[in-house]
Amino acid sequence: MARALRTGVPLLAALLLIPAFLTLLPRSAGAHDPQDEVLQQVGVDERLGQPIPTGLRFRDQTGKKVRLADYFTGGPAIVTLNYYACPTLCPLVFRNLAGSVRHLGNLKLGKDFRIVTVSINPDEIPALARDKSVATYAMLGGLSEPENRWPFLMGDQSAIENLAQSVGVRYSRQGKNDFAHPNVLVVVTPDGRVSRYLYGLEVRPRDLKLALVEAADGRIGGSRLSNSLLLYCFHYDPVGKKYVLFASRLMTVSMLGVLAVTVAMLIRLWRREKKSGAA
Repeated sequence: MARALRTGVPLLAALLLIPAFLTLLPRSAGAHDPQDEVLQQVGVDERLGQPIPTGLRFRDQTGKKVRLADYFTGGPAIVTLNYYACPTLCPLVFRNLAGSVRHLGNLKLGKDFRIVTVSINPDEIPALARDKSVATYAMLGGLSEPENRWPFLMGDQSAIENLAQSVGVRYSRQGKNDFAHPNVLVVVTPDGRVSRYLYGLEVRPRDLKLALVEAADGRIGGSRLSNSLLLYCFHYDPVGKKYVLFASRLMTVSMLGVLAVTVAMLIRLWRREKKSGAA
């Protein structure tokens, strides 16, 4: 009897601990890392085709009061939301974007499109905005009036939130001068509508060019025919978030090109034979 009692005590204790253990499970499942909350607050809700409020007022890095509409004068624009006290990621975005701009071929910053960077920090220091703009302009190769081609803007909380909400960009303030935000370029049409989102710290020049040509409906850079063929051969992959080659369409264009060359050669030979017969 005593032996049975001794054997049953641990088993009984274990059974009594099971309800207590079960009560802890919801707490463990419900526990979460604060970083998870930040990730949920930060992101992009794509709003393709939606207009942005171009009437919003900001200040550029020189302190001059401007409107977003000042930079929509016939061409598309790339809108970026960053902040100038960012220690690493934002300067990397500026550097990589400047590098991509230098490799856009016949698309020229200022002539065909503009870049508009807006700080998400309403307490931004103008001196820091000037420093970031000067450092970025140095990477573009000595453009004239770079502040009109790529302004670094500052604004109040209302204007910043209005712009961010219009393009679907969600960010979170993490401290006095620290923000969590997505790395995304918002390509906007000449009339101020969201056309495309390009993600990542570095965007390939090809993707940037295709997005700009698409936003401008083929009216910038080369001829509209060549731009139409370019957009016909490439399409935007919503899963991979980049432009990919449409192989079947490329083959179609190539076959049409071969057919056109063949027809031209036959016409030339026919005219030569006709002239020889007449002689």
